[in-house]
Amino acid sequence: MRHYEICFLVHPDQSEQVPAMLDRYRAMVEGNNGAIHRLEDWGRRQLAYPIAKLHKAHYVLMNIECDQDTLAELEGIFRFNDAVLRHLTVVRGEAISEQSVMMKAKEEKDRSSRPHDDRKAARSDDGDDSADDAEDRESEQAAESDSEASEAAPTAEEISADAEAAKSADA
Repeated sequence: MRHYEICFLVHPDQSEQVPAMLDRYRAMVEGNNGAIHRLEDWGRRQLAYPIAKLHKAHYVLMNIECDQDTLAELEGIFRFNDAVLRHLTVVRGEAISEQSVMMKAKEEKDRSSRPHDDRKAARSDDGDDSADDAEDRESEQAAESDSEASEAAPTAEEISADAEAAKSADA
């Protein structure tokens, strides 16, 4: 069996149906002795260009291992399902199970949009305090260096007074 990466876009009005669609696709792949190595629901995202006068779509990424017949059946379902706007299937050399770049970016955005106190609580739950403490120290150091720079920077009045003093010393 071969490994495939499938990305498909669902009509934004049909976003509620995505979990049921994924269950059907999972049952089909696993029912034909296939395997799903990665399944990511990226949610509703902005399109690069309008498709059928739509500016947003619901994105889903799947990495599966299946035979050619199962893939043909899956692509047939995509083709004749009006809710699926676009789909792309790429043959992969091996199974990919780690998190995609898009999902990592989405989690990072979600993490940074939370209030600071919530982030600290989430970090203590994760147990990964060392990297997050380093980030806190870096942000504190940046804030201190900004305040030091503003204190050390001469004002316009000081500059003009220095220039007048230099002129009178030359005369």
